[in-house]
Amino acid sequence: MPLPSDEKLIALSNDLIKQFDAIFGLNPGFRPAHAKGVMVTGTFTPSADAASLTRAPHMTRSSTPVTVRFSNSTGVPLIPDNDPNANPRGLAVRFNLAEHVHTDIVSHSTDGFPTRTGQEFLEFLRALAASDPTNLAGSPLEAFLGSHPAALAFVQAPKPTPSSFARETYYGVTAMKFTNKDGVSGFGRYRILPEAGNDYLGDGAVAGKSADFLFDELAERIAKGPVKYRLLVQIANDGDVVNDATIHWPEGRKLLELGAIALTKMVAENPHEQKHIIFDPIPRVDGIDASDDPLLELRAAVYLISGRRRRAAPEAM
Repeated sequence: MPLPSDEKLIALSNDLIKQFDAIFGLNPGFRPAHAKGVMVTGTFTPSADAASLTRAPHMTRSSTPVTVRFSNSTGVPLIPDNDPNANPRGLAVRFNLAEHVHTDIVSHSTDGFPTRTGQEFLEFLRALAASDPTNLAGSPLEAFLGSHPAALAFVQAPKPTPSSFARETYYGVTAMKFTNKDGVSGFGRYRILPEAGNDYLGDGAVAGKSADFLFDELAERIAKGPVKYRLLVQIANDGDVVNDATIHWPEGRKLLELGAIALTKMVAENPHEQKHIIFDPIPRVDGIDASDDPLLELRAAVYLISGRRRRAAPEAM
């Protein structure tokens, strides 16, 4: 995937990566955000209704192999799983359509995003870096949140710690445009629901957990049987804003079930494979297109630039 030709976009992408490095430290071979992760493999099986929304190949085949990465928030590779800053959790799904042909979903466990644009997000990160989160009075972060109500709502949204990666719900940040075989199009946002149901820990229980409890529990769970999720799309109504990740659509909007994800195996040589894979928030597949949300092109550039840097780092001994 080539880098976009927009020089301003590339400059903003590099500024964002530098700001992540300033906050979390430079950790060669790791992502600047969601650095701590683990990868597993499995299968996606579409529902009978999936083809009514999109003609994308993984929605019309009987099944498609998937590669999934679970992650903690922040760019700290060793952040403890029971650190509150490890929320929201991340979930990226790669649908392996053919050799070197794929489409991805990138999601996290908080519905939405703090800013509409990448420039606003950079301002948010700079305010965060220049502030003490435990004493916001008079700080740059207080000023930013005071003038950006969507960012304030995101920061204040509950982010409980799940008892398992398999007991958490994950949300696509941006809307996508789905088109079916008849050429009918509509917009929607992904939502990935755990078949086992949501389950969260209280503060006392979280404090008593080990630094790697989520990663250890996932390996133990998969060894006993498949970890399953339902893949849904929340469908936008006509008139709903589809290019602003800070805007929530009403919960009454239709949820269409696209299919089931069953994860069955931990990826071998996990550190090496995580270093190599670069997920893409833009679908790049017939039947699913990016909306004109300004975050999409930026996120794709950030992922690609940081991914190339990660691949170029020496392998850990």
